Amino acid sequence: MKKILFISVVISILSACASPNYNYVPEVLDISEPPIDSINVAYVGDPMLRQGTYSEHDAILLKKKTKVGAIGTYTFEPGYYTKRGDGSNGDFGFYLPSQYGQQGRVIRGALADPFQIIQAYHNEQKICGVSTLNGKVCTSNTEYKVTTQQATTADAFQQTLIYSGRIGNKINLSYREFSGNIARPAFNNDVEYDINQSSVVGY
Repeated sequence: MKKILFISVVISILSACASPNYNYVPEVLDISEPPIDSINVAYVGDPMLRQGTYSEHDAILLKKKTKVGAIGTYTFEPGYYTKRGDGSNGDFGFYLPSQYGQQGRVIRGALADPFQIIQAYHNEQKICGVSTLNGKVCTSNTEYKVTTQQATTADAFQQTLIYSGRIGNKINLSYREFSGNIARPAFNNDVEYDINQSSVVGY
């Protein structure tokens, strides 16, 4: 009777481990444009005044397609990836494809574990893919810039006065409110001013 010995070879494609942090909170900034006491030019349809809030996210802008892993475990497409957390010593961050335009994309290889997050270093060009099992694969064959991305979120709020044109000595302004990228029709208004009466208008 022949005995057959089966040898199982397990190849690990995940070279290290990482435990991502999701501790990043984007900065919320106030908008007030243009500056007080400045002279500005506006054409029909241009905002004359803009006030409100928006958030600014730390991000990386990946400039070329990047593959990590011995057999292309993950492929990162060019675009923005916004921060979700910081490393313990601050020399790298954790990132996911942006939700705010020009977003990158992650393609998982057929044999790879499900993707969780990107780990990108701030002081060197090194980027890693982290799986849901916290395994990671890295490469330095990449090109990206550590930057920020302005984000209009659902709770962002903006008020604008838009120049709508002039007829004779009367100018028309349109007041608009936006929540995120969505106009609030109930808070829109069109007004007309006679500049014969005054060169100063107020809303």
